[in-house]
Amino acid sequence: MEPRLREKYSRQTLFSAIGEAGQQLLLESSAVLVGCGALGTVCAALLVRAGVGRLRIIDRDFVELSNLQRQSLFEESDARDSLPKAIAAERRLHSMNSDAKIEGIVSDLVAENAVELLSGFPLILDGTDNFETRLLINDAAIFLGLPWIYTAAVGSYGLTFTIRPGETACLACLLESSGEFRRSDFEETCDTAGILNNAASVIASIQSAEALKFLSGNRAALNDRLVSCDVWKNRFQSIRVERNPSCRACVHRNFTYLEGEAQPHVTMCGRNSVQIHERTRRLDLAELSRRLEHSFSSIRRNDFLLRVAVPPYEMTVFSDGRAVIKGTQDPAVARSLYARYIGA
Repeated sequence: MEPRLREKYSRQTLFSAIGEAGQQLLLESSAVLVGCGALGTVCAALLVRAGVGRLRIIDRDFVELSNLQRQSLFEESDARDSLPKAIAAERRLHSMNSDAKIEGIVSDLVAENAVELLSGFPLILDGTDNFETRLLINDAAIFLGLPWIYTAAVGSYGLTFTIRPGETACLACLLESSGEFRRSDFEETCDTAGILNNAASVIASIQSAEALKFLSGNRAALNDRLVSCDVWKNRFQSIRVERNPSCRACVHRNFTYLEGEAQPHVTMCGRNSVQIHERTRRLDLAELSRRLEHSFSSIRRNDFLLRVAVPPYEMTVFSDGRAVIKGTQDPAVARSLYARYIGA
């Protein structure tokens, strides 16, 4: 390791489980992070500061003022400019560690692109906010034979689980079995219960520690239990999750999410919104802006998205054809607005 890097990571290499050999592995390592909100921003910053050499960040969303309470990579200027989170994160992370290769991808992870976007990385990190995407990650990880680290946080509570296909239970074992855990137990959201930044930070720190173990060659130290914490009630717990011998994903390799059989409209965490998936088209945002300016005066556009107020709704349209319709949770209303103003 060159002298500059030896000094840069000197306090971390003093930790005997990593040392210089482990640090060199980190510098040569890579990971892909899906979602860059409360969980993803914390995890990404910790890994990049620790010296992970390459990080791909996939996120479909843009920065809003309400994000700043818990999404630690972003600033008020990002919200004012409506920057996509993947782009804002890429810029901030590069300023933290110019040696790291950061790749921000503004995209929704869906069945059609999951294998392409997640391939080529030894570890997948979950920073998402809905179980449809997490179960898609689970399917893709098992299909590709890649470990991934699940995380979730709501209210004062968070949990994380390191999943290694063929060695541990998978997320489908946890959520789709009829045993101790049920998916309904995990369905409270930021929109209904709020969230403390402390809860997200604690659980994302545990997630990033698991990632460091894996990427630095300390895989024997990985936790094979579901870890949970409640920072308000002062409770920490770990529970063993048994593999489901009839699991549709890791046993029968029935990848319903990866095969596109379970891709509903997603109601997004923390906002009264519906996302419309129109992935078969590309949009010229400049042309769309010119078309809409005859009907609406409050149009904002940058290189990545266009936002227009359609009272009582607000539409944010991306160049890949997606749109976020704010002000409703009814997919029928959202699709009607999309068809009316963007086109069928």
